[in-house]
Amino acid sequence: MARVTVHLRAARRDDIPRIAEIWEPAWRDGHLGGVPDELVRIRTPENFLVRATAIQPQTTLAVLDGTTVGFVAVAGDEIDQLFVEASARGHGIADVLLRAGEEQIAAAGHAGAWPARVATNARARRFYARTGWRGGGGCL
Repeated sequence: MARVTVHLRAARRDDIPRIAEIWEPAWRDGHLGGVPDELVRIRTPENFLVRATAIQPQTTLAVLDGTTVGFVAVAGDEIDQLFVEASARGHGIADVLLRAGEEQIAAAGHAGAWPARVATNARARRFYARTGWRGGGGCL
Protein backbone atom coordinates (compact mmCIF):
# COMPACT_ATOMS: atom_id res chain seq x y z
CA MET A 1 0.00 0.00 0.00
CA ALA A 2 1.08 3.54 -0.59
CA ARG A 3 2.22 5.79 2.20
CA VAL A 4 -0.07 8.67 3.01
CA THR A 5 0.45 12.10 4.51
CA VAL A 6 -0.71 12.04 8.09
CA HIS A 7 -1.01 14.99 10.45
CA LEU A 8 0.07 14.54 14.08
CA ARG A 9 -1.36 16.48 16.98
CA ALA A 10 -1.67 16.24 20.74
CA ALA A 11 -4.85 14.58 21.95
CA ARG A 12 -7.45 16.81 23.59
CA ARG A 13 -10.11 15.82 26.10
CA ASP A 14 -12.74 15.81 23.36
CA ASP A 15 -10.67 13.15 21.53
CA ILE A 16 -11.11 10.59 24.32
CA PRO A 17 -14.16 8.83 22.78
CA ARG A 18 -12.35 8.48 19.44
CA ILE A 19 -9.22 7.11 21.12
CA ALA A 20 -11.37 4.47 22.84
CA GLU A 21 -13.19 3.74 19.58
CA ILE A 22 -9.90 2.98 17.82
CA TRP A 23 -8.32 1.24 20.80
CA GLU A 24 -10.93 -1.40 21.61
CA PRO A 25 -11.09 -3.28 18.27
CA ALA A 26 -7.36 -2.82 17.63
CA TRP A 27 -6.56 -4.14 21.11
CA ARG A 28 -8.82 -7.16 20.57
CA ASP A 29 -7.27 -7.78 17.17
CA GLY A 30 -3.77 -7.91 18.65
CA HIS A 31 -4.42 -9.44 22.06
CA LEU A 32 -7.16 -12.09 21.87
CA GLY A 33 -5.60 -15.48 22.48
CA GLY A 34 -2.54 -13.94 24.10
CA VAL A 35 -3.96 -12.52 27.31
CA PRO A 36 -6.00 -14.12 30.10
CA ASP A 37 -9.75 -14.45 29.52
CA GLU A 38 -10.38 -12.35 32.66
CA LEU A 39 -8.55 -9.42 31.09
CA VAL A 40 -10.61 -9.77 27.92
CA ARG A 41 -13.81 -9.71 30.01
CA ILE A 42 -12.92 -6.45 31.74
CA ARG A 43 -11.88 -4.71 28.50
CA THR A 44 -15.37 -3.35 27.81
CA PRO A 45 -16.12 -0.17 25.82
CA GLU A 46 -16.49 1.65 29.14
CA ASN A 47 -13.10 0.36 30.30
CA PHE A 48 -11.47 1.71 27.14
CA LEU A 49 -13.07 5.10 27.79
CA VAL A 50 -11.60 5.13 31.30
CA ARG A 51 -8.21 4.07 29.98
CA ALA A 52 -8.32 6.62 27.15
CA THR A 53 -9.07 9.33 29.69
CA ALA A 54 -6.01 8.29 31.69
CA ILE A 55 -3.59 8.33 28.73
CA GLN A 56 -4.97 11.38 26.91
CA PRO A 57 -2.39 13.85 28.29
CA GLN A 58 0.49 11.71 26.92
CA THR A 59 -1.16 10.84 23.61
CA THR A 60 -0.37 11.94 20.07
CA LEU A 61 -2.98 11.36 17.38
CA ALA A 62 -2.57 10.52 13.71
CA VAL A 63 -5.15 12.38 11.60
CA LEU A 64 -5.75 11.42 7.99
CA ASP A 65 -8.10 13.49 5.83
CA GLY A 66 -9.66 14.98 8.97
CA THR A 67 -10.26 11.64 10.70
CA THR A 68 -8.24 10.34 13.65
CA VAL A 69 -6.96 6.91 12.60
CA GLY A 70 -4.38 6.06 15.25
CA PHE A 71 -2.54 7.10 18.37
CA VAL A 72 0.61 6.65 20.41
CA ALA A 73 0.84 7.18 24.17
CA VAL A 74 4.06 7.27 26.14
CA ALA A 75 4.69 6.59 29.82
CA GLY A 76 8.16 7.61 30.92
CA ASP A 77 10.57 5.78 28.60
CA GLU A 78 7.89 3.40 27.29
CA ILE A 79 5.86 3.35 24.12
CA ASP A 80 2.85 2.47 26.24
CA GLN A 81 0.16 2.20 23.57
CA LEU A 82 0.36 2.36 19.78
CA PHE A 83 -2.71 1.49 17.75
CA VAL A 84 -3.92 2.19 14.23
CA GLU A 85 -7.44 1.59 13.01
CA ALA A 86 -7.62 -1.54 10.81
CA SER A 87 -8.79 0.40 7.74
CA ALA A 88 -5.72 2.68 7.94
CA ARG A 89 -3.06 0.01 8.37
CA GLY A 90 -0.39 -0.55 5.76
CA HIS A 91 0.19 3.13 4.95
CA GLY A 92 3.11 3.85 7.30
CA ILE A 93 0.97 5.54 9.96
CA ALA A 94 2.30 3.33 12.75
CA ASP A 95 5.85 4.24 11.70
CA VAL A 96 5.05 7.94 11.99
CA LEU A 97 3.41 7.43 15.39
CA LEU A 98 6.35 5.37 16.66
CA ARG A 99 8.81 8.10 15.68
CA ALA A 100 6.62 10.70 17.40
CA GLY A 101 6.63 8.58 20.56
CA GLU A 102 10.40 8.17 20.39
CA GLU A 103 10.83 11.94 20.01
CA GLN A 104 8.55 12.58 22.98
CA ILE A 105 10.54 10.13 25.12
CA ALA A 106 13.87 11.66 24.05
CA ALA A 107 12.57 15.20 24.70
CA ALA A 108 11.72 14.11 28.25
CA GLY A 109 15.40 13.25 28.76
CA HIS A 110 15.29 9.46 28.54
CA ALA A 111 18.35 7.79 27.00
CA GLY A 112 16.33 4.99 25.42
CA ALA A 113 12.85 3.67 24.94
CA TRP A 114 11.05 0.35 25.00
CA PRO A 115 7.70 -0.83 23.62
CA ALA A 116 4.94 -2.44 25.67
CA ARG A 117 3.50 -5.37 23.74
CA VAL A 118 2.00 -8.79 24.21
CA ALA A 119 4.41 -11.56 23.22
CA THR A 120 1.75 -13.35 21.16
CA ASN A 121 0.97 -10.26 19.04
CA ALA A 122 2.83 -11.34 15.90
CA ARG A 123 1.89 -8.22 13.92
CA ALA A 124 3.33 -5.95 16.65
CA ARG A 125 6.48 -8.06 16.89
CA ARG A 126 7.01 -7.84 13.11
CA PHE A 127 6.37 -4.09 13.16
CA TYR A 128 8.85 -3.40 15.96
CA ALA A 129 11.47 -5.67 14.37
CA ARG A 130 11.04 -3.95 10.99
CA THR A 131 11.50 -0.54 12.61
CA GLY A 132 14.71 -1.57 14.40
CA TRP A 133 13.47 -2.39 17.89
CA ARG A 134 14.88 -5.43 19.67
CA GLY A 135 12.64 -8.20 20.98
CA GLY A 136 13.18 -7.49 24.67
CA GLY A 137 12.37 -3.82 24.38
CA GLY A 138 14.54 -0.86 23.66
CA CYS A 139 15.60 0.47 20.32
CA LEU A 140 18.75 0.26 18.24
